Amino acid sequence: MARGRAAGLRAALAGSLAALALPLGALVPAHAGERCVEDDAGATVCLDEPAERIVALSPGAVELLFAAGAGDRVAAAVSHADYPPEAAELPRVGSYDRLDMEAILAQRPDLVVGWSSGNPSNQLERLDALEVPLYRSEPRELSDIPATLERLGRLAGTAEAAARAAADFRAEVDELAATYADREPVRVFYQIWADPVMTVNDEQIISESIRVCGGENVFGDLERLTPRLDEEAVLAADPEAIVSGGMGEADDSWLDAWRRYDSLQAVRAGNLFFVPPSTLQRPTPRLLEGTAELCRKLEQARR
Repeated sequence: MARGRAAGLRAALAGSLAALALPLGALVPAHAGERCVEDDAGATVCLDEPAERIVALSPGAVELLFAAGAGDRVAAAVSHADYPPEAAELPRVGSYDRLDMEAILAQRPDLVVGWSSGNPSNQLERLDALEVPLYRSEPRELSDIPATLERLGRLAGTAEAAARAAADFRAEVDELAATYADREPVRVFYQIWADPVMTVNDEQIISESIRVCGGENVFGDLERLTPRLDEEAVLAADPEAIVSGGMGEADDSWLDAWRRYDSLQAVRAGNLFFVPPSTLQRPTPRLLEGTAELCRKLEQARR
């Protein structure tokens, strides 16, 4: 049986952000007294009343809920949920990759927001089996972020606040895209982890940020969402810019490993850039901040 009260097929996402700039996108008609949405796994999630005790199973889910106006309804979260500052005070229910099921159930949640590719699948399935209302979140495109805000706002009874946040996000993405639409392309290697070296392919949302800035992901055509690489693969790709996150919001030490490779265009040109990971590696409204910073870095590479 599908999660919530009915199963649904995932709506086909339009190719452009403008095509999704509709109020309360991907909402599902509800029966009397219900509020229903379709989650990113294609299931219909229905609640009889607005959620009042929400458990968020990723730092990104916490940010999305606060941005949707539902911060005061978040009862608990996983470790490393640190934004906005109020999130640091929330009770913890384990880490995103090892959930504490007893702690989750002890919160008596009327909604759990999970992370499809990050949370253990068997634990999400266990919540399903216990008939805990579960919304699986997995934004893969920039347009998925405002749509997610609207859906969460619908479930939490904060639709107006969520709609305002969604409209602001769409407008700012459009502005960035227009600004950098005609810039000279820059071939980019984006590093999300150091040991092993890991990157993202073109299906991952970070790659869309790269494209908005006029960049090209040199590993975009790899099959896995977050491929593992060896240094030889990076040397062979010879990117014009290397961009990384790090173990902290100001730790750019991952870039040091590449400085010894003078054969890389990025090294010779000094195009080794750090962007705070929470602004570019979490699919939340703060991705705008990280994308704008990335655009500035690639503009520097062009010069």
